[in-house]
Parts: sequence; structure tokens; C-alpha cells
Amino acid sequence: MQPADVLHVDSIDWKTWKPTEYANLCFIIRDDQILLIRKKRGLGAGKINGPGGRLEPGETALQAAIRETQEEVGVTPLRLEQIGELHFDFVDGYKLHAAVFVAEDCEGVLRETDEATPLWVNVNQIPYHEMWQDDPLWVPLLLQRNKFSGYFVFDGEQMLSHRIENQDKIYLFDK
Repeated sequence: MQPADVLHVDSIDWKTWKPTEYANLCFIIRDDQILLIRKKRGLGAGKINGPGGRLEPGETALQAAIRETQEEVGVTPLRLEQIGELHFDFVDGYKLHAAVFVAEDCEGVLRETDEATPLWVNVNQIPYHEMWQDDPLWVPLLLQRNKFSGYFVFDGEQMLSHRIENQDKIYLFDK
């Protein structure tokens, strides 16, 4: 068992922290709506999130965001901008870095796949209660197009501590 202070976001040296995997999330926003998915498998299965997934060897986060969105829901995001980055440290040893992109539109035919069910949601009605516990902390920053970095410690699906940095401001929250 790890000491309690190891489970706090500020006890981790994030400058030397190395992720186990790299991933991305891509949120398409148009006409006051955001494209979300209900994940069918993998990390977070059953939860609502944005399209995204792990980077393949030699792939950039931007390339992966486009590919994953195409694979998961059949559309190609347009005019992408990286708006944030998320660092997840799980007490079981898994460490995930996710680049977060926002796209202004998309092209193609939206479809359900074996990975995800897509849903357009009004930006004022995002179902945070069906999402990861960190999402309500940084998705509003994404909607405002404020660049951010998030640091999180999780035990399974339970967030233990976190910190959000946004344009020279640091928001400290403890659960």
C-alpha cells in the first residue's frame, strides 16, 4: 500500500513523470453543440467522453485525433487546435498523457461503430454525471477555448486529487 501523500497530485514530480501511454481526445463544437461519444469498450467503457484514443507508433497527437475520430464515429474533424493536455496517474501504476483538441466542424457521415455511439449535445446540457470525474473541471475551459493543463491522480474511476493550470492561474481542488 502506498502512503497517502503519494496519492496527492502535488506529491508527484510532473517534470520527470513519464506516461505509460499517449492518447488524445477530440471535441467537435458547432452551433452550440458538442459531439460526444458513449464508449463501448476499453478504458472508460460505458462513460460519455469525446472521440479519441491511443497514438500509434510514429503518429502525432494531431494525426491520431483525426484517425480516432474517423474510426470511432465516421467523421473527419476540421480546423483542429490543441487546447489542452491531461496527465493521469493511476495508483495501479498506469500513467496516461492525453492531448486535447477542439475542432470547429466536421465532414462525413456520423455513424455508430463497435467502439462508440455518437451523440450531439447542447453545450449547456453536457451530461457530466456520466463522464469521468475530471471532465467537469476542464471541459468548461475547452468550451471557452482557454488553454489548460490538467494533472490527476485516480484510483480506478475515483479521482483522488487534481490540479488544473490555465493561463498563469492554478486551480487547486481536493476531493
